[in-house]
Amino acid sequence: MGADAKTAMKVEMTDAAAKRIARIVAGEPSKTALRVSVEGGGCSGFSYKFDLVGERNDDDVAIEKDGATILIDDLSLVYMGGSVIDFVDDLMGQSFQIRNPNAVASCGCGTSFSI
Repeated sequence: MGADAKTAMKVEMTDAAAKRIARIVAGEPSKTALRVSVEGGGCSGFSYKFDLVGERNDDDVAIEKDGATILIDDLSLVYMGGSVIDFVDDLMGQSFQIRNPNAVASCGCGTSFSI
């Protein structure tokens, strides 16, 4: 894989997301990271899934920042390359949000998308 392909596959985590993940994991002694994956389904075709996990799989890519770790498997990374994972706390509530440049459509709740 060339340098351009590797850059395109990169996923970033904002400071707000890192802070929130570190706080959540600190309260869960058996968990060490937030796993983000892409699954078929959802109102737009694909949906994001968020899970707290205690171990890495062989095919995981780890994104680390300020003591927080996000794990993404190889298959999900194909759909998420170039994305930014953020944590938003506003009048609509608190949630992890993914800004995915590959998505051509998304649902109102922000948890599903199509390519």
